[in-house]
Amino acid sequence: MIIRPLADRMRPEEFDDIVGQEHLFGKNGSLRKMTESGYLTNMIFYGPPGTGKTTSANIIAKKSNMTMYKLNATTASLADVKSIAEQTDSAMGEGGILLYLDEIQYFNKKQQQSLLEYIEDGRITLIASTAENPFFSVYSAVISRSAVFEFKPVTPKMCAVRLEKALNLLNNENNKSIACNTDILEYIASVCGGDVRRSIGMLEHIWYASENEITRELADKFIPDAMRGQGAFAKDGDSHYDLLSALQKSIRGSDPDASVFYLAKLLGAGELLSVVRRLSVIASEDIGAAYPMASAITYACCQQALTLGIPEARIPLANCVVMLATSPKSVTALEAYERAAADISQGLGKNIPDHLLDSHYAGAQTLGHGIGYKYPHAYENDYVKQQYLPDDIKDRIYYEYGSNKTEQAAKAYWDKIK
Repeated sequence: MIIRPLADRMRPEEFDDIVGQEHLFGKNGSLRKMTESGYLTNMIFYGPPGTGKTTSANIIAKKSNMTMYKLNATTASLADVKSIAEQTDSAMGEGGILLYLDEIQYFNKKQQQSLLEYIEDGRITLIASTAENPFFSVYSAVISRSAVFEFKPVTPKMCAVRLEKALNLLNNENNKSIACNTDILEYIASVCGGDVRRSIGMLEHIWYASENEITRELADKFIPDAMRGQGAFAKDGDSHYDLLSALQKSIRGSDPDASVFYLAKLLGAGELLSVVRRLSVIASEDIGAAYPMASAITYACCQQALTLGIPEARIPLANCVVMLATSPKSVTALEAYERAAADISQGLGKNIPDHLLDSHYAGAQTLGHGIGYKYPHAYENDYVKQQYLPDDIKDRIYYEYGSNKTEQAAKAYWDKIK
């Protein structure tokens, strides 16, 4: 006899049974309100695994009396979509067809474009789901024709509510009374990273190995070390970018505590290369001219981290993150670049002054290239005034000194020299 997994047997059949998505399915939840009004449109669900995307699609299909078909973009083809669309002419399609396409990001651009034919004429109502940010992974034309809903990781406390029901179901089905306190249920939910389905599956495994009570010691036997460091971070999901963003914004905001926290979450999930790349950007983008040595120090720390690997990489990277967070900040150099780039995009500054043109070839002087150039090192203090910008923008000022100590010292020096 085939026994369905506990998580499948417990799959919610009403919006009220979905935990952790109050903004979507609560009393005033947006998706609930829309569905109950009788309005149904193409939708994109995005969020981590086990947060209710498939479950909510099932409930929507049931409430709308539509025939639901499920495809997974990792294995499906356009032929499968076409075959489903053809059902609109049969009895199966009388109430309308709802296609649930899981992991839509695995459809390439051409495949996603082809979906438009079926969703624009109403033959199919599409609910596509993805664990990645759809604005990065889904074709813009599909997004523009869909309502986008974000499913958030379920907190351990909310997930524990569902786990308690799972525990009771297991006990009732097997005529047992195995106990498990709330702290342990929340611990299981926590290491499963907000994935309700995974949490229920984990509890089911542990339950069958227990006798009278589920303890922390027993639970740990089923939880790999890597999961304990992972928390609510899905490496391949949107959280990858969210955590990197939080790390940079915390460093930019000069908060060493938050900066170290997000570093720990990233390294705990096995991320190293992405952290190294982001810290290299931060050193130049956010600290910049306020502390020019930050880039060199960051490069040294990152190279050391790559040599050491995880877990030892945490040592130089922790030092690096604290240094960056507590350093003075400046974006003056980057802003100067952006101003210059804006002028270039407007077609300004096309003609470099003749005296700056390359003159290291025969015939250069005949063309007037390099004539009149003043070599700064031949003058006092290695400086001489001359025009460097093209004539049409010769008076532009792109770089403005920041208020930090380093840039003000440079300003004072050049004010004196110039």
